[in-house]
Amino acid sequence: IEKTPSDGTHRDVHLTRRFMDAMGTDYLCLFPTGMLSVGLRPQVDVEVALSRAYSRWLTEKVLPGDSRIYGLIYLPFNDPEEAYKVVKEFGDRKGVAGFLVTSLRYKAIHDNAYMKSYSLIEEMGKPITFHSGVNWNDPLISVTNRFISAHALSFTFYNVVHCCNWIVNGLSERFPKLKIVWTESGLAWTPWLGQRLDNDYRMRSSECPSLKKLPSEYMKDMYYTSQPMEKPNDMSLLESTFKCINAETQLLYASD
Repeated sequence: IEKTPSDGTHRDVHLTRRFMDAMGTDYLCLFPTGMLSVGLRPQVDVEVALSRAYSRWLTEKVLPGDSRIYGLIYLPFNDPEEAYKVVKEFGDRKGVAGFLVTSLRYKAIHDNAYMKSYSLIEEMGKPITFHSGVNWNDPLISVTNRFISAHALSFTFYNVVHCCNWIVNGLSERFPKLKIVWTESGLAWTPWLGQRLDNDYRMRSSECPSLKKLPSEYMKDMYYTSQPMEKPNDMSLLESTFKCINAETQLLYASD
């Protein structure tokens, strides 16, 4: 176990400083990696309890230890009312950079129950991040017989579904100042989804009456993270992907 000083500063702060300095990083935003699949638990009250416990630990023990360290508050999204309460209680605490929704869940993010949370987060001027993951137990993903397939598809699939629902239900128009970040799902899906949605929108725009531009144009207003950025043999594919997401302003660095 790596040793840290017994100086009253939380151990995780010391460890975080070390890898920040090793990488030459000025600021860092922490993710609750160990909670990425909590949204799949059948006990919603457990997700709520873990969310609150993590948020208290993060804002009371870790973030006060160093002004270079920021964090995202985990939202217990399976309980929309509790998610709203968490935004209100922890959103303005020192070092809170924004909010995290783990994408491994079966909740429609366009449900009206979430609108007041989105509105409050937008009012705070902070982003909401959707972090994907792997779920080999998903009925569709379970058809695959190798983990490589489950991993490649699952990490992409959940954010694709949520992004699609966000756009076609007009949430970008309803909350134009709310920054949306899609992370841990790679980048290669963005040209595909943008083209598919644009193609269908031209045929049945009546299903999306709130949209004022093409779906792919809303995607260019969103943010994406570099980890895990696919490494194609043909770099022109990556160049096209960068163009599709307006990477010069929308691509964020993620270290994993």
